[in-house]
Amino acid sequence: MSQQPNPQTVTLTIDGRSVTVPKGTTILRAAEMVGIKIPHYCYHPGLSSPAMCRLCLVEVEGWPKLAPSCKTAVAEGQVVHTDSEKARAQRTGVLEFYLVNHPLDCPICDQSGECKLQDYVFAEGRVHGRSREPKRVFGRDDFGGDVLFYGDRCVMCTRCVRFMREVAQDDRLCVVERGSRSVIDTFFEKGLEGSPFAGNIVDICPVGALVSKDFLYKARAWDLDHTPSVCPSCSQGCNISIHTRDNLVQRLKPRENLEVNGWWMCDYGRFNYEWMNRRDRLSVPVVGGKAVGWSEAVNSLAEDLRAAIGQGAVRAVCSPLASNEDMGFLRALVDVLGGGEIYYRSRRAPDEIVLPGYPILARRRDLAPNVRGAELQGMIRVGDDEARGGLDQVASHEGIVLVLGDPLLDQGEDFGGRAAVYVYFGTYPSVAAGRARFVLPITTFAESEGTWINVQGRVQRFWPALRAPGEAWPAWRVLGSMLAALGEGPAPAEAHVAFERVAQRTPALEGISYRDIGTRGVMVREPALVSGD
Repeated sequence: MSQQPNPQTVTLTIDGRSVTVPKGTTILRAAEMVGIKIPHYCYHPGLSSPAMCRLCLVEVEGWPKLAPSCKTAVAEGQVVHTDSEKARAQRTGVLEFYLVNHPLDCPICDQSGECKLQDYVFAEGRVHGRSREPKRVFGRDDFGGDVLFYGDRCVMCTRCVRFMREVAQDDRLCVVERGSRSVIDTFFEKGLEGSPFAGNIVDICPVGALVSKDFLYKARAWDLDHTPSVCPSCSQGCNISIHTRDNLVQRLKPRENLEVNGWWMCDYGRFNYEWMNRRDRLSVPVVGGKAVGWSEAVNSLAEDLRAAIGQGAVRAVCSPLASNEDMGFLRALVDVLGGGEIYYRSRRAPDEIVLPGYPILARRRDLAPNVRGAELQGMIRVGDDEARGGLDQVASHEGIVLVLGDPLLDQGEDFGGRAAVYVYFGTYPSVAAGRARFVLPITTFAESEGTWINVQGRVQRFWPALRAPGEAWPAWRVLGSMLAALGEGPAPAEAHVAFERVAQRTPALEGISYRDIGTRGVMVREPALVSGD
């Protein structure tokens, strides 16, 4: 009995390969699904397709003309040639047309090394140009905010215009003039200053026409190491790539995740990275004002903690920048020491920025990545919207005081002065932190591996992009060593082991493994409120 065709799928042939895809798929997307890359400019998966760059034209058997693959839907039995003589000749001609006015300033262009025009011309362009006319000159224009526009380089793909109109819903860019005089401009002199998502147009510009002032002449693309991570600037948890050179963060770029942030990120998160490059770091364990090794610090602290057990409940403070592994081991340590409250403080913006109809492109009120994780660990929010105050009963506590990550910038020299044991696990010095008998250096998220839980309730991994300063350890490793010294099992040596131990103690994480999380994340066992309130 012959198998009936699925009415919801279409089978066609692309470059001699049989392909079955959902009905309505474009030829370009169908080709991508089987690893065939069709050159294109104006097409972007997150935007409409105007089919105006004419670079993605392919030959379809039986059709009188070449077809734009970004807009042409597949059909049953269709035979497509992306690399036929006609298709190659069309691309060569289009590339030559682009280069008529495109300046050959690759050595000084920020897009060099990431420019598809370079790649396409190298692969299929003419060996020598034939134009004898002078190139047009538009010069440089400041679009406001972080964006500069080099009109000479623009290939008029209109991705930037369509992003601002369709995604950002902020119609500030348009095409002015016609024909060879066409140029992108800000609408009615209204620049991009204050637009919360305008940085994305630099990401999607396929040439060097739109560049970032922040990154201008800072580094060459081939000098940068790329590390997958998660944005630490709000509870949306946008997936990002950290670009580093010489152990410094040079820029942050969005990383595609259709469940969290699509292809985009907000400008607040994009430019909030210089704190990762600070040099005034805590880098060696300090006990009683004296720098010591980790072994001495852990043993000395374990001895003091044993002596202090029974002197009242523990009081602890935890930063919402801490990972789930950090928070879980802090909770375990507090429980071993007799139990007590753990408080956290989170800065909050006056309101959220969420686009109607596009809720995953957002800047949430909570300006910290792991507020949801703190809630699942039973921590208590205190302080105001600037993450100040709320620690009076911790500051004057006479038992054990533990502080993880919170810099205590609003606290004075008397913080923890009455504590039997005051321990500060931190990254940067402050007056209040310096009063601790034990000052133990920990890494930032950019120097360690771990997980956060975003406002949706999605567990997401991040990876180390920088080398840690001096002898700084991930907080979960320090806390795990403390637990081991107190007889509570072996200290975890790797992040996945730390996560598994925390997951065993946290019902919402139970049954989730690092393999489940991957690079896209996985939802916790409990629902979350997406509003962030």
